Amino acid sequence: VHPVESGGGSVQTGGSLKLSCVVSGDTFSRYVVAWFRQAPGEEREGVATIDQDGVITYADRAKGRFTISKDTAKNTLYLQKNSLQPEDTAMYYCAAGMYGGFASQLYKYWGQGTQVTVSS
Repeated sequence: VHPVESGGGSVQTGGSLKLSCVVSGDTFSRYVVAWFRQAPGEEREGVATIDQDGVITYADRAKGRFTISKDTAKNTLYLQKNSLQPEDTAMYYCAAGMYGGFASQLYKYWGQGTQVTVSS
């Protein structure tokens, strides 16, 4: 299973970005898929997850600004990020696993990450 992220970049405060993650190598719908973030000097933390049944969970910092979605036919996970703030600056990772939650050790498959930088 190979997640590959794209869509990161540099934006100004208040801007938007849409991250994508194509997951190849196995049946996409078998997995819980999630977005994590890691800022310099910080632990990796969960942003949002979507499970095999389409149930979505957001971390508190993502509620109201970020939207996770998936297109099973395209094996693709998305994260729409609106009203971006400088504290959203981080490397964003796509992950796939058999169990949900925000503990990174639950996810066996990880992408290389896509950098998001928000300037004030």
